[in-house]
Amino acid sequence: MTIIVFPGQGSQYVNMCKDFYENFSEVRETFDVVTESSKVDIKNIIFNNPDDLLNQTQYTQLSIFCCSIAIFNVFFRNMDLNTSNFSCMLGHSLGEYTALTAAGYLSVQECSILLKTRGELMQNAYEPNKSGMVAIIGLNCNSVQNIIDENSLDLDVANDNSAMQIVISGKINNLEKAEKIFILNGAKKFVFLKVSAAFHSKLMSAAEKKMKNHIFSANFNKSTIPIISNFNAELSNDIEVLSTNLSMQMSNKVKWVDSIKFLEQKNDTNIIEIGPGRVLSGLIKRISKNFNIENIEKLSDIDRLNK
Repeated sequence: MTIIVFPGQGSQYVNMCKDFYENFSEVRETFDVVTESSKVDIKNIIFNNPDDLLNQTQYTQLSIFCCSIAIFNVFFRNMDLNTSNFSCMLGHSLGEYTALTAAGYLSVQECSILLKTRGELMQNAYEPNKSGMVAIIGLNCNSVQNIIDENSLDLDVANDNSAMQIVISGKINNLEKAEKIFILNGAKKFVFLKVSAAFHSKLMSAAEKKMKNHIFSANFNKSTIPIISNFNAELSNDIEVLSTNLSMQMSNKVKWVDSIKFLEQKNDTNIIEIGPGRVLSGLIKRISKNFNIENIEKLSDIDRLNK
């Protein structure tokens, strides 16, 4: 059995998924559905990137989702698979929405509408350029949290990505003041990320409350494929549990390390990352050596797996 993972924001690049778009009518149909549902010209953004829209949160999330779910559908059909082939699915932040769609809990239309709303809420959650995120290299999550607590830093752990890569969120001035403290306490690097706001932090609380209404109003379908949620790193196929966990995601930490540690307890060792980039594969390898990991972001990747 196979575990499927889907990437989050930061994996985007111009012309991602283009080889799939040019070769499969169902991919072009997916692009059309996303465009019609969201009223966003997704093809133009992904392939032409006018005004750098691809890197603006309100369009980035929708674009990555569109490509990831389109590639998954091609993979699913070309490999002659069925739902019994998958032990579970998960995704990093917005990737959790893709996982829910791939597993059948959400339609492409429903998820497109949700992600358009999510991107807009996150983009506008706080004053522009006044909050952000920093990747801390060289410290684990407990060390980072201890430094925050001991120094009374007004910051939040946003992503527990691996034992040596933690992302924190907060106001820009608080992040700048914290840099020297983290370096003095053993951080090897303190890298400001190119994002528009402090995602997965308390600064997203107001946006999260608005997003909850949209999530609880969405039409979720039953599925037999369980999902590991970012919020609690636990497995479930209960619609109420999954939607509640999803509604808590925006202002809380992405528990990626805990999610992969949970997978270690299962007997399944095959993981496939589907979508643009190979970020998650790299993170998983740093967390555990117990998995066989493949990537599918190019058409040639499916050809390789078919051999």
